[in-house]
Amino acid sequence: MTAVNKVSSNATTTSFAWETIIGVLPGTPVWNETEPNSFSDFGGQVTTMPRAPINANRKNKKGPVTDLDASGGYNTDLTQKNMQDLLQGFFFANHRKKGDLKNDPGITTLTISATASSSTFTRVGGTTDLTTLFSIDDLVLVAGFSDNANNGLFKVSAVTATTVVVVAADGTDGAVTLVDEGATSAASIIKVGIESDAGDIDVDMTGTRPALTSTTVDFTAHNLVVGEPIFIGGDATISQFAGATNNNLCRVRSITATRLEFDKTFYTMVTEANTTLLIQLFFGRVLKDETGTLIVTKPVQLERTLGVSDDAHTAAQAEYLEGSICNELTLNTTTADKLNVDLGFISMKHTQRISGDGTGDTGPKDGTRVGVAEADAFNTSSDFSRIKLAIMDETDANPSALFGYATDISININNGAVVDKAVGVLGGFDVTVGNFTVGGDVTAYFADVAAVAAIQANADVTLDLMVTANNAGFAIDMPLITLGNGRLTVEKDTPIKIPLEQMAATASKIDSNMDHTLLITFFDYLPSLADVDL
Repeated sequence: MTAVNKVSSNATTTSFAWETIIGVLPGTPVWNETEPNSFSDFGGQVTTMPRAPINANRKNKKGPVTDLDASGGYNTDLTQKNMQDLLQGFFFANHRKKGDLKNDPGITTLTISATASSSTFTRVGGTTDLTTLFSIDDLVLVAGFSDNANNGLFKVSAVTATTVVVVAADGTDGAVTLVDEGATSAASIIKVGIESDAGDIDVDMTGTRPALTSTTVDFTAHNLVVGEPIFIGGDATISQFAGATNNNLCRVRSITATRLEFDKTFYTMVTEANTTLLIQLFFGRVLKDETGTLIVTKPVQLERTLGVSDDAHTAAQAEYLEGSICNELTLNTTTADKLNVDLGFISMKHTQRISGDGTGDTGPKDGTRVGVAEADAFNTSSDFSRIKLAIMDETDANPSALFGYATDISININNGAVVDKAVGVLGGFDVTVGNFTVGGDVTAYFADVAAVAAIQANADVTLDLMVTANNAGFAIDMPLITLGNGRLTVEKDTPIKIPLEQMAATASKIDSNMDHTLLITFFDYLPSLADVDL
């Protein structure tokens, strides 16, 4: 066995696993591979303290290692799938799901089969009662089957504890052509919306805010929360309102069984009473900073494999950031670029392992390893369907925007994590977190003085954006913002620009039920109707 002279960066992989308590992995951890573009840091910085006694020779003596600061950070492109799980750690919260049936390595093991003759999906493994997840008229996205005929958007026509029967989701309730396929753990069924009965949902503009009203649909039965956006309207004419402006992205403000009110809409909605339409509504997986017992600390452990140190490929190497807290996140949006995210972690310890070094460590840690889900990166040129910064108006759900176009937008999260030090501990023994703070910057093209006036008036401002591609996407909402800066940038032969600083706060002053600072919704499915140009 001959030692290698170097290890290429291309021989490395980076993964994370959730810890049960900070610093402790579960018995069989699940290592989720990530896709770093670059590292800002990763590892431990050792502090030493030299001995400097008073002596005639004026010489220092070797001192001991006194401290270890462990941290990690990397940049990654943003896709539909690669950040959904890890973002929970930054929000100190769990996703609020609508109905999600899939194999979750290390937590639940289930398989799903497809039967062509009865248009049925059957849960073969696991114990979940499907009637607790799905109902008749739910719209579900099925994915992961080998035969693509079994994947796609369907409507639920019947459900039992172990089966879901589906029909076409195009407003016809027509038969679907499934293919017999044995049970697979790769398959998933996710609730992405609902379809109403004919003529059941209307648009009501008689109140203070635009609203949907219903006789049959119970709006309280779908795990909706105040502050989350939903998309109204499907691609088929029969599944969308006749008034084009009624088919749009809307933020939920109040929920009762028969009435769903909105305080932010993409367009200005109009009254519409329909008698024949089967209106489709699309929901997402909501993640927000929670309150009380819903705040959940989710420590992670980061692994970076470091190739092998011998030509026989027996000495596998890896390093670990143990007891890590998801501390800082920045979403970067600039012109003609990919959407990308900078992530930062604060850790208690940094350790290394290598196979066959005689210490008992045997290279990378054991566990289930999950590869990266293939997905395209979002781009900043054609994937944005909405960017709107506006003064919050309790009587106007579609107020004028403070700017028309922007050159760059950043949104950042900081949890204020600090490692706790103690005598007898190299590194840290715990991590203390501060407030969940959200901010950001916007550089916009100047059109009028409204944005400057809003800053000086300390107006209640709100920002939301929506990104869509390939019938999926996500929406971000900052319900209450204080704007800063606003000093115009005037340069020769260029458009005037206005730089704005965003300082977000909990929106509980607007509505006690909107007690969050930042909310992101991942839509597993969106109709093509949602993919519009800014």
